[in-house]
Amino acid sequence: MFSWLRKKRTEATAEAGTGQAQASASGVPGADSSWPNAAQWLQRLEWTVLKRLDGQLQGDYRSLFRGSGLVLADLREYQAHDDVRHIDWNVTARMQTPYVREHQEDREIAAWFVVDLSASVAFGSGPTSKRHLACSIVTVLSKLLSQHGNRVGLMLFTGQDRAHSVVPARSGRRHLLHIVHQMLQASQAPNQAQAVQTSALGAWLAQAQSVLKRRSAVFVVSDFISSTGWEKPLAQLARRHEVVAVRLRDPLETAWPDNTGMLLVQDAESGEQLLVDGNDAAFRQRFAQQAQDREAALLESLSQAGVDCLELNTDEAMDQALLRFAQLRKRASQLSTGGPAASLGKQRLAQAGGVHA
Repeated sequence: MFSWLRKKRTEATAEAGTGQAQASASGVPGADSSWPNAAQWLQRLEWTVLKRLDGQLQGDYRSLFRGSGLVLADLREYQAHDDVRHIDWNVTARMQTPYVREHQEDREIAAWFVVDLSASVAFGSGPTSKRHLACSIVTVLSKLLSQHGNRVGLMLFTGQDRAHSVVPARSGRRHLLHIVHQMLQASQAPNQAQAVQTSALGAWLAQAQSVLKRRSAVFVVSDFISSTGWEKPLAQLARRHEVVAVRLRDPLETAWPDNTGMLLVQDAESGEQLLVDGNDAAFRQRFAQQAQDREAALLESLSQAGVDCLELNTDEAMDQALLRFAQLRKRASQLSTGGPAASLGKQRLAQAGGVHA
């Protein structure tokens, strides 16, 4: 009897091993071969991106974020969005003007990723799509944060009003692989084939505000192509948390290529189709002007909300964009603490290169 049980267990183990081998060969189970499994995805990014960033973004004990730590970083005048609990009453009494204290963030922080994987993020004019870029940047930042013991959480949205999945903030390699697996699984072909995957960024940010109880570093990863009304929830989220907008871009979204002829284009989220003439210079000019207006409005909204913006392009190396963003944050910190004014010119050059703060 027991030998029969052992035989059955051996057969089941062999079948499971065969299934795992087939899944490894094809990436995530039921997925396209272009999407590897979580371990392969992480290993690939460790060699292509993380090795280049090792030791260049920040020190082992100092963070680029300011918040609820114990080390005093700066004193500045009170602003309307500041927490009254941070007012330094001694300095306020001497200066006759309200002043608040800014502290260096604790070494161990909770980082949350609010990730937009709606239909518009699936677009890509080259070999790399915005969805591919979103999964890569979340993996890289999660690895950089978790390797020092910081906790990482995930809120994943694929087009519904509510989150597709919420992964609580934890640390460790197994937890990191779980986050990567959740993103890759949500990026597979069956989900992309859904009829409606509209972006509801405002509702997503409101849900994130209700889920995140303690002060955290929040990375909003999206192309910010959504219906209006997300600006207020983003500003409310930034009042309590350290928010960084990670914007996904594709070069074809800002300039229409020449000599494309008559094309039938379709909105990825609404399904609306439109026949356009790519040879019409006036059409290309209107397209570029609308893209510039949308860009200016987006940056103005992020600036009013007090949110820094890391812009990632599908045709650009990710490590270079991250290094520019880290250098810009450090320069902004130096300026706020009385650093050399010459850094302001470099800051504007960095902004022109695609990273805004």
